[in-house]
Amino acid sequence: MARRQGQAGKYAAILLSLGLLTVALSVFCLSVGSVSIPIREVLLSLIGRNGEGSDLIIMQFRLPRIVAALLIGAALAVSGSLFQGMIRNPLASPDLLGVTGGASVAVVAFMTLFTGYSIHWVPVIAIAGAFMAAAINYAMAWKRGVTPFRLVLIGIGISTAMSAMTMFLLLSGPAYLAAQVLNWMTGSIYGTNWRYIEAVWPWVTVLIPLALLFAKELNIQSLGEEAAIGLGSRLQLSRLLVLLIGVALAGAAVGVAGTISFIGLLAPYMARKLAGNSYRILIPVAAFLGAITLLLADLAGRMLFQPLDIPAGVFTAGVGAPFFMYLLFKRKRLG
Repeated sequence: MARRQGQAGKYAAILLSLGLLTVALSVFCLSVGSVSIPIREVLLSLIGRNGEGSDLIIMQFRLPRIVAALLIGAALAVSGSLFQGMIRNPLASPDLLGVTGGASVAVVAFMTLFTGYSIHWVPVIAIAGAFMAAAINYAMAWKRGVTPFRLVLIGIGISTAMSAMTMFLLLSGPAYLAAQVLNWMTGSIYGTNWRYIEAVWPWVTVLIPLALLFAKELNIQSLGEEAAIGLGSRLQLSRLLVLLIGVALAGAAVGVAGTISFIGLLAPYMARKLAGNSYRILIPVAAFLGAITLLLADLAGRMLFQPLDIPAGVFTAGVGAPFFMYLLFKRKRLG
């Protein structure tokens, strides 16, 4: 009993620390930029008492970008956590299963075929594309049930095919859209405004609590298929539902910010090292770490190469790709 209370206290301290770090980092990101703003003015703006000209910069330009980074980073991290739990592989991510590729194809096709579209439709289209890719993967992997190994192998093939389709649509579409689509494909929250937040926050705030409802099921499945079935798990149904939630989270994030890669790999891995393997604590910790990671990547993009604004996806890929190779090497060394 004392040990359980000690673990609960430890997890509460971890979540509290990450929450405070997220708030402090968000306030710092609101303060810095091409125009530096004192922290005091930032705090006054957040409570609606800043009468200075900086209030417009904070509330209409920087705050939506910060909120978008928090929501999208959390969504990608939780999506990656769900896929890693379902597949029982720390190398799994939305990219690996072709989910982000399907979302990208759908959004690029939508941008190419329709002009003057509402941003509120883009997450819906991205989720539809992600579901399409996941359905193809699930159907092709089905053989008296779905095994994680088949999902991964087929997902890699689907991801490659979706990348080819995306490039075909980009090259065959109007030339004036090329720069916009390429910037989106790199993964960027530059230019985010409150309409983008309105488009993505309902998906994130509904689906992450739903993901937490499957934490116990993911803990059971981590014991292996036979043990999970022996403990009463409806294995195939729960895998399908977890897959759908992870796909919807990744699709909503891709719809707003483009293909920001490796957060779905990095954040769950760091959460597992920090908080252990229980998904009841791993999912919220991963959400915080994903939000912090994207916030830092966007901050680096804004500050390191001024006056240029480098897409956050460049930095997540720059860190994530070597980290992925390290994990592959580590698993190969361990057999």
